[in-house]
Amino acid sequence: VPAGLAAAVQTALVLTADHELAASTLAARVAASVRADPYAVVATGLGAVGGALHGGAALGAEVMLSAAQDPADVPRVVGDLLRRGERIPGFGHFVYKTGDPRAAALLQVTAQHAPASPRLAVARAVIAEARRRALPEPNIDFALATLTSVAGMLPGSAAAVSAVARTAGWLAHALADYERG
Repeated sequence: VPAGLAAAVQTALVLTADHELAASTLAARVAASVRADPYAVVATGLGAVGGALHGGAALGAEVMLSAAQDPADVPRVVGDLLRRGERIPGFGHFVYKTGDPRAAALLQVTAQHAPASPRLAVARAVIAEARRRALPEPNIDFALATLTSVAGMLPGSAAAVSAVARTAGWLAHALADYERG
């Protein structure tokens, strides 16, 4: 990760450490509630985050971003997804109907550290195209995919960053549950 983007990765870790309404957090908390050991709590959370509609959403956003070589490609890439009846990965959120505040914060930090990045220009073009089509706002999965794309990280890194961060959150919930008895 380029030096300036290390702060953005740290921000991503903080922003994604906990989200009580996420399926993986619920799964981890259920495991902790029956006194599963911490390793099983993490394994349960990882099992849920591996689903296509949870951690897999970040990979979909990474694939979409990589399909556009430059901002001029974005209308075609987004249009192809929509013509196939697919959703735009990383847009819309079950809880944050008017926009995911975590995404806004991470996109802002990423832009601060790499304002001239060609990959950031592609991500901004995707957001503009989604708005032009009156689609939902980006969520944390899109912001993570943008960060990992700008940082030149391997595909799958967005989900990995989120899962590493969530591990801390799952364990914090487990410790609190254990303490409460």
